[in-house]
Amino acid sequence: MSILRSHIQPCLWFDDDLEEAARFYTAIFPNSSIGHLGAGVGEFTLDGLTFRGINGGPALPFSEAVSFAISCEDQSEVDYYWDSLVDGGEESVCGWLKDRFGLSWQIVPARLYELVADPDPARSQAVTRAMLGMRRIVVAELEAAAASVGRG
Repeated sequence: MSILRSHIQPCLWFDDDLEEAARFYTAIFPNSSIGHLGAGVGEFTLDGLTFRGINGGPALPFSEAVSFAISCEDQSEVDYYWDSLVDGGEESVCGWLKDRFGLSWQIVPARLYELVADPDPARSQAVTRAMLGMRRIVVAELEAAAASVGRG
């Protein structure tokens, strides 16, 4: 009996701008490259993860039901990915944005996860409330919200 070896590869359906999207994304993410592009199909790699893309026409646009989350080490990474990906797109809330192709991204500082996991429920809730009022997540504002409650 042989063991089946497979891997999961995201496949993105673009209207007719796969090549433009591949160039846009690979310019933003480190460890990225464009593989084969041609005849409306292709592959590109973003930070080591390979994506397949197709130019499928306008029938199936992206929606918020699928998004890609970027866990950022600090505010400078949040700002870099936010500014890069929202260029030509639109801001949403709670660290979400849509890029110029309509693909949804979550730009999340690792510090958010730490703060909402605080064992003091009042601090965790204060951080969550602060985050819910943001578009781009700002670490200093999250920490200020946690500090405003004090240690329980």
